[in-house]
Amino acid sequence: MISNKQINVIVADDHQIFLDGLLALLQDVENLNIIGTAINGLDVLELLKSLTIDLVILDINMPQMDGIELNKVIKKEYPNVKTLVLSTHSDPDKISSLTKGKANGYLLKNCGKMELLEAIYTIVNYNTNYFSSEVKEKYMNSVFNPNNKEEHIEELSKREIEIINLITQEYTAQEIAEKLFISPHTVNTHRKNLLAKLNVKNLAGLVRYAVKNGLAD
Repeated sequence: MISNKQINVIVADDHQIFLDGLLALLQDVENLNIIGTAINGLDVLELLKSLTIDLVILDINMPQMDGIELNKVIKKEYPNVKTLVLSTHSDPDKISSLTKGKANGYLLKNCGKMELLEAIYTIVNYNTNYFSSEVKEKYMNSVFNPNNKEEHIEELSKREIEIINLITQEYTAQEIAEKLFISPHTVNTHRKNLLAKLNVKNLAGLVRYAVKNGLAD
């Protein structure tokens, strides 16, 4: 799918590695211009003051102003600018918040290049919202089966959720310990308890669980 229109895009994500990867992925796409990047919502708003933008691609978890709040401000102050959420989160509550905030699209970060381009062109060229099949399934399941949630989430402590989140960001046990001001032994104990509690075999299983349940940044 190729666009005949020049599309000006801002990409916002607090992970520089992801930003760099997305820029590399899209830099040679005809008529698609990435003319600004940001690591938080406030930076996006500063860019919008001086640039003519068609689309903002944004993550949910960002410092200073997250994606949910950023989307609300864009829709209020720049109603002609489209928004496309690109996130690891598939939490139905976040999806619902963004749809109510009139976000124009929502993809998970494991999507392919072709689906990303399809979403961009659908939103900008055809003025039609685009939500991936995984996102729609999560949302519809929460609407029609409100009690069918991952049973383990309520069993996890705040500390355990913090540790899972840091594991998905590839922090070592030592780095997690320093970040949370606990000992490496305590981190390893939490990790063993998590493997048993969630009935997964290894760290890869923990990461899959975190992504599935919206616990990964």
